[in-house]
Amino acid sequence: MLNFKLWVDADALPRIYRDIIFKASDRYLLEVIFVANQPLGITPSVRIKSLQVMSGADQADKEIVQQMCAGDIVITQDIPLAADVIEKGGVAIHPRGEIYTIANIKARLHLRDYMDTLRGAGVQTGGPKPLSERDKREFSSALDQTIQKQKRRKL
Repeated sequence: MLNFKLWVDADALPRIYRDIIFKASDRYLLEVIFVANQPLGITPSVRIKSLQVMSGADQADKEIVQQMCAGDIVITQDIPLAADVIEKGGVAIHPRGEIYTIANIKARLHLRDYMDTLRGAGVQTGGPKPLSERDKREFSSALDQTIQKQKRRKL
């Protein structure tokens, strides 16, 4: 097994990504921990684990940040969680394939806060576009490249 882990902020992760994550775990012998505040129905295995946290805002995020180590990879749509992961020395990937970095996370946080302000003022901002096959391919590619990069770094 590799000496870094893959953490999944599973509360909002579309189910269609599970197979991509399971295949990556098999291909790289990578330990994966799905963290959510509800049962996920994931069958545990040698490398795949599911961690259910208490209900409440950001409980899964807090658990991930508390348990992860520098070099670990986290899959999340949550911008503040991604910022915390980067600050702790991890790598954060959005399910649409974007890799959050020190260079882009502040802009993402500002945009998130701006959109929250608009929604708070009653402006209809719309939701994210539906996931496409391209999104799945980009996520799979970003995950594979990130695992390869972390693997080289840890050798």
